[in-house]
Amino acid sequence: MDNKQIQEARMRGYFIEATRNILKSEGLKSISVRNIAQQAGYSYATLYNYFKDVKELVFICVNDFLGEIEKKLKETAENARPGKERIKSFSMGYIRYFLEYPGIYELFYLERMSEISNNEEASQLIVSFLKKICQPDWEIIEPDSTKRQLKMDEMNYVVAGLLLFYFNRREPSSWDAFIKRSEEQIGNVLGGTRP
Repeated sequence: MDNKQIQEARMRGYFIEATRNILKSEGLKSISVRNIAQQAGYSYATLYNYFKDVKELVFICVNDFLGEIEKKLKETAENARPGKERIKSFSMGYIRYFLEYPGIYELFYLERMSEISNNEEASQLIVSFLKKICQPDWEIIEPDSTKRQLKMDEMNYVVAGLLLFYFNRREPSSWDAFIKRSEEQIGNVLGGTRP
């Protein structure tokens, strides 16, 4: 890489990191060209030298967050047995990630896709993430591809729904009760499959 490419990568990195920090701490509602530029330490006009618009930055951050989640989930499930145990570990790890970063849950599941990206790929990356990471384990415990797809979809809906009720309605009202209910619901989804 020549000096110009290094400088461009560095500048892009400043804006991406600023966007990530705002999304994690304040959510999408606080994302603006001016806020990102201020956090990055540059003028808002400079941002447009490196990115088409704010949505491009948000899309990059969505990909970064998914990579971060995947890394955490694999670390968490490192010692879990393939199959049900690993699916449960991945699903609970996914829930715990969003409990730590509710702004990212909001970004992934509550914001309109038109606010995040004009790229249909962003929606598919988010919707298919938990299914994709768990698919090899689902193949172990559910040989029928139609049933397997239904179970993967069901787990996706259960996890997103549990978080939605917890964040928006405090149902159940305590963190411990929420974790217990999450483990029970994940167990229910897994209950109808082979050991």
